[in-house]
Amino acid sequence: MPHLALYTFGVLKSPLADPSPLTREFHESGEAAYREIAQQPGYLARAESADRSLGARTDFDADWGDWGEFVVPAWYGKGRTVETIALAATLSLWADLRPAFDAIYGGLHRGALNRRYDWFERTGHPGHVFWWVSGGVIPTWQDGVSRLEHLHDHGSAPHAFTFQHPFAADGTPTSVKGAGPGATGCTVQP
Repeated sequence: MPHLALYTFGVLKSPLADPSPLTREFHESGEAAYREIAQQPGYLARAESADRSLGARTDFDADWGDWGEFVVPAWYGKGRTVETIALAATLSLWADLRPAFDAIYGGLHRGALNRRYDWFERTGHPGHVFWWVSGGVIPTWQDGVSRLEHLHDHGSAPHAFTFQHPFAADGTPTSVKGAGPGATGCTVQP
């Protein structure tokens, strides 16, 4: 059974190590949102460093195990050290599109999305990308970066897509009906 991979990437207005209230607020709200998302039906897993003592979710030197080496899109031009890194990236697996939609556009994460422009720069690049993987396959950070760059260059396609222009596992266009948490399944467009 295929699973849905999701890669997100954003460039922060200030480094994660910045002690400013805005950076602390982003980090604290993100941690709570991730804990809530991990409890959602349809959530399968997310990339986490094998050495959680590093304290950063996105660390170039961390051991990410089967999720591969941590990489970022070519257009990211800010810091790459613990003191200067100014990005937030996630890589996760979902059972299907509907549970991902409900988790991302509901609860604490919805509140964080409403504040995203307080924390993130507007880069002109997509902030997320989905693609289907075979059951048992763990996507890598490189897969996510490649799909995000493909989405930016070519738009939504079965290879790399967004919530706004999604595709079913068989490659057919689909939609997420009922644009809110609790709405029922995805349906194929005619």
